Amino acid sequence: MWTYILRRLLQMIPVFIGATFLIFVMVFAIGDPTIGRCGERPCPPAYIARFRAEYNLDQPLIVQYGLYLGKLLQGDLGNAFNGDSVAASLLTRWPITMKLAVIALVFEVIIGIAAGVIAGIRRGRFIDHLVTVSSLVVISIPSFVIGSLAQMWLGVRLQLFPVTASGGTWMELMLPGMVLGALSVAYIARLMRSSLLENLRADYVRTARAKGLGPGRTVGVHTLRNSLIPVITFIGYDIGNLMGGAIVTERIFNVNGIGGYLFRGITTKDGSMVVGTVTCLVLVYLLVNLLVDVLYGVLDPRISHD
Repeated sequence: MWTYILRRLLQMIPVFIGATFLIFVMVFAIGDPTIGRCGERPCPPAYIARFRAEYNLDQPLIVQYGLYLGKLLQGDLGNAFNGDSVAASLLTRWPITMKLAVIALVFEVIIGIAAGVIAGIRRGRFIDHLVTVSSLVVISIPSFVIGSLAQMWLGVRLQLFPVTASGGTWMELMLPGMVLGALSVAYIARLMRSSLLENLRADYVRTARAKGLGPGRTVGVHTLRNSLIPVITFIGYDIGNLMGGAIVTERIFNVNGIGGYLFRGITTKDGSMVVGTVTCLVLVYLLVNLLVDVLYGVLDPRISHD
């Protein structure tokens, strides 16, 4: 197991370098990053020269990336165009996004897995059709529509939750967290249902039933663990999105998290903010994928990492 983890960590190095290099190229090499820095009028040549020298834009591209990578290895994500440290700004916003991600993750795991299991056990009945239709409806509705409707009905009219989450408290983040996890609930429910139905038709389940095991023990002990493997794969992918913070959801509920910070970097054309934020998200994705691969062996002993 430890050999596998070490091998995977070593494999992450070229992936991380390649991903961050592509991001760096797309932000700094494609187009002129000084466009829009001086409003509608073009920037003076002296300002452009000083700006390019300060951010090493006057160097060859590979040199620019090498200097950025050297700072990155020291934990320095650079400075935004307004002079603020990108790392310090992310550290102040990351706890809020983590709270939002935890709420969304708990919501989607509990509701999604429970709905999928119930639909799979009650295949062809009313509850199965209800889960299937409901998940299709949620998937077909854009997230900004779900967020706006939830904010208007649950926040403004019924006053069950705070309308905005500028303070970043658990209660303020409850509604945006549920909105953020709503789409994943639908996907997890459908994945859980299809995986459970497939495993219920397996030979080992028929053998367990032939030995006299009840439906509850058959599903809970023998079928559920194997059925969770595709769900865990999706959750691992989704954790990266949640940790990054959904830009649309954070904008609707005024959440001062990573998504809002990334949106501000994009709108202000601040390459340092965008590259630094996305670099952190790449690292999160890689670590979460490693955790998911390790969990495969825990859920299914037949999967060996040796």
